Amino acid sequence: MLIEIAAAAAPKAANPYGLMEALEQGGLIAWSVFIILVGMSIGTFYILFTKLIEQQKVINQSKKVRATFWRAGSLKEGSAKLEKNSAYKQIVDDGIAAQEQHSKLTDPVEAHDWLHGSLARSEAAINSKLGGGLAFLATVGSTSPFIGLFGTVIGIYRALIKIGAAGQASIDAVAGPVGEALIMTALGLVVAVPAVLAYNFLQRRNKSIAEGLSAFSTDLLGYLVSNGAVKPVGSVAPAPAAKPATATPTKA
Repeated sequence: MLIEIAAAAAPKAANPYGLMEALEQGGLIAWSVFIILVGMSIGTFYILFTKLIEQQKVINQSKKVRATFWRAGSLKEGSAKLEKNSAYKQIVDDGIAAQEQHSKLTDPVEAHDWLHGSLARSEAAINSKLGGGLAFLATVGSTSPFIGLFGTVIGIYRALIKIGAAGQASIDAVAGPVGEALIMTALGLVVAVPAVLAYNFLQRRNKSIAEGLSAFSTDLLGYLVSNGAVKPVGSVAPAPAAKPATATPTKA
C-alpha cells in the first residue's frame, strides 16, 4: 500500500521526445528552422486578418455607392458623400480630374480614350493595393514544406550518425533524431496549409471586388462622356405612380 502511494506521489518523468527536447537535440539548425516557420505562420495570420478588414471596407463602400452616389445631382456632390479614403471616391476624383485636364491637352486625344485610361490607371492602383501581401502568402505556401523538409533531412542524418556510432540500430539511439525529423515535417505542413487557403480565399475576394470596381468605372465613364445623360439602370428612384382620379357624382 505504501509503495503504491509513493509511486502515485512521485512526479512523472518528463517526455524525452517532446517538441522542446527535439529542438534541444537538433541544436542550432533545428531552432533556426523552427523560428523561421513560426515567423512565417505569424506573418500569414497577420496578413489574413488585415486583408479581410481592408476588403470588407471596400465591400461596404460598394454598398454605399449603390445606395447614395448615383442619386446625387453631380459627381462632385456624390463624391462628397463618400468616405474620405474610399476606393470609389478615388476613382470618382480621378475621373473628374481627367475630365478637367482633357481640355488643357495640346495634342488632340479622344475624350473617351483619355478618360478610360485615367480610370483604368486608378482602378489598377486600387487592385494593386488590395493585392499587397498575397505574394508573401504564396511564398510561404510553396516554401514552408521545403524548409520543414530541410529539418527532416538533418534529423535523419543525425539518426544515421548515431546508428553508425553505436554500431546497431537501437530504438533508443534513433528515436530522438527521427522524432525531430517528423516534427519538422509536420511544422512545415502546418504552416503551408493555412497560407495556401488564405491566399486562395483572399484572391477570390479580390477578384469579386475588382469586378465591382470595373463595373463602377464603366458606369462612371458613360456618365462622363455623356455629360450626365447616361446613368446605370436603377440609380434613379422611380417616380410614384399617380393615383387614378375618382369621378365626382353629378346631381340629378
